[in-house]
Amino acid sequence: MDITDDKTPYSGLGPDTVLDAVESAGWRCDGRQLALNSYENRVYQIGLEEGDFIIAKFYRAGRWTDESILEEHAFTQELAEMELPAVPPLINPDGSTLFTYKSFRIALFPRRGGRAPDLQNETTLRQLGRLMGRIHATCAQKPFLHRPELNIDTFGIASYQYLMESGFIPISMETAYQSLAEMLIDQAKACFERAGAFKKIRLHGDCHIGNILWTDEGPHFVDFDDARMGPAIQDLWMCLSGDRQERAVQMNQLLEGYETFFEFDLRELHLIEALRTLRIMHYTAWIARRWDDPAFPRVFPWFDGPRYWDEHILSLREQAALMDEAPLSLMV
Repeated sequence: MDITDDKTPYSGLGPDTVLDAVESAGWRCDGRQLALNSYENRVYQIGLEEGDFIIAKFYRAGRWTDESILEEHAFTQELAEMELPAVPPLINPDGSTLFTYKSFRIALFPRRGGRAPDLQNETTLRQLGRLMGRIHATCAQKPFLHRPELNIDTFGIASYQYLMESGFIPISMETAYQSLAEMLIDQAKACFERAGAFKKIRLHGDCHIGNILWTDEGPHFVDFDDARMGPAIQDLWMCLSGDRQERAVQMNQLLEGYETFFEFDLRELHLIEALRTLRIMHYTAWIARRWDDPAFPRVFPWFDGPRYWDEHILSLREQAALMDEAPLSLMV
């Protein structure tokens, strides 16, 4: 019997259910399982009888349609067929990459290990840039049909409106948050206007260093769950760190490799701080939206306290200043 609901979507997902689900798809388990660090979905490393491991991903109900999940799967398969380092899902004996068990939708992936890339290393950045350029050259060939776009409406306005109605913002801070959020949205719109009519392509969408695993053979990209349409710079800016000069040097090194395979529109540099701002707003709204999931109060216990909102508003004010600055200057 299905005992899950919208507020506790994984209440019926015990260890036996995880193993039974994997075996129902055609893989024989040896009983080993390890919960991996994932909150939006539930992800497990599963031991197989032949001694290998696979990764089982249980999708959160209601987040994606079947069509959008299958589009993600087809995207990673397309990249892998082009010999690009993405990790597509396994195909079960019925020929499907997405299957159901009880109320859960599940995909299985080969386990791929690795370490975080050293983004202070010039050679690493150039190699990463080359791979991203090759990936984006493939991404630009056709659009997503079932996945959303990363834009001010989906990440900024929707997040701001949800938080204002959520009850999480302390009453004493509501006015300050509202005026600040509205100003930030206007600033983000100005950044997008300065960038002009940039090309929207398919993206990884969440290309932080935790989703880039490095081995002696080079990197591979994992977790395309947030894949969507948007500007190419979205998959690049999260690889930057340090002060403004350091970030400019890193971007030069990335683009030196990137433009070997795909032309970068320099106007998209106007979008970096706007996209960072939208990500901060979206992340906060994401926690608020998921608060009824018992895992979230355990992992983010500080979220509903005034100290968090003090720090959140401060970080947004810093972003307001950054969006008024000129974009990164690249060496010619």
